[in-house]
Amino acid sequence: MSSNHPRESHDLDAAVVVASSAGGIQGLRTLLSGLDAGFPAAVLVAQHLRRGRETRIASILSRSTTLSVKLAEDGDQPVAGTVYIAPPDHHLCVRDGGKLALTQERPVNYARPAADPLFETAAKTFGPLVTACVLTGADGDGARGVEAVKARGGTVIVQDPDTAQFRGMPKSAIETGRVDFVLHAEDIAPLIRRLVQEPRD
Repeated sequence: MSSNHPRESHDLDAAVVVASSAGGIQGLRTLLSGLDAGFPAAVLVAQHLRRGRETRIASILSRSTTLSVKLAEDGDQPVAGTVYIAPPDHHLCVRDGGKLALTQERPVNYARPAADPLFETAAKTFGPLVTACVLTGADGDGARGVEAVKARGGTVIVQDPDTAQFRGMPKSAIETGRVDFVLHAEDIAPLIRRLVQEPRD
């Protein structure tokens, strides 16, 4: 896989970015359960969460995976084998150099956190070494980010809308015409493992 866009310099070789909304906790549990602690990439997650409420998403997801799971903090330097989740009411973005940034810029598709800012900034930083995954959700968040990932040579995987609890997000991503794989939820992690672990040109 090649790209005409140079990647920014950073220590992490690859990243997986994941978008989910309604029904997403179960989708994330299915995905993360298929990734083990030796996974050679960081996983960055934008799951739509209610503003103003403390979330237990990190502890819930940690029961389903041997990866380390945490709420992202501004300035985090992501490391392989760790899942970073956007906290409520904050977009999760990747700065030049690979550090994470939390912002309270305007909601995207009525959501904050939203997938598009994460996908767009990760694509800029990781280029062809970003794998984006869109899971269940009831709106169109993630479609614009899918375009950005493909423009930088990354790979896009989408949950089959017919198997998703809510079809909106997967369907919108597929309608961009820029999706590489459409899979059942349980088949996504094995593909991600293969994509991340195989060398990419």
